[in-house]
Amino acid sequence: MGLRTLMAVMAMMMAAWPAGAVAPSPRLAKGLEPGEWELRERGGGGEVRRLCISDFRQFLQVRHARASCRSFTVSETPTRLIVTYECGGAGNGRTDLRVETARLVQIQSQGIADGAPFEFALEGRWVRPCS
Repeated sequence: MGLRTLMAVMAMMMAAWPAGAVAPSPRLAKGLEPGEWELRERGGGGEVRRLCISDFRQFLQVRHARASCRSFTVSETPTRLIVTYECGGAGNGRTDLRVETARLVQIQSQGIADGAPFEFALEGRWVRPCS
């Protein structure tokens, strides 16, 4: 599926979401360990950053971390969660979060941020409790 097609599908899905409605809270992340996580971009020369994670929905909007967004759960299983989200003028995205263990996740995300497309794959590893 091309990026334009994906963005069109996401826009239609978000438009169908009732105004003022709150997206259901994902159940998947409850088994994950809170604390400091290292997010490493997959592939050669990937960027590494550390985040203190208290709410695992933070994994779902890595590129729009500070934006206020509405989300929609596309698919949910005990070890995988796929969401789309809309952040108004800040952009939108689609994230696929796969939980391997309570301390290891795989994140794939794509969308639009600051008027430009983005796409990345991250591996998240729990490091320690937050300081």
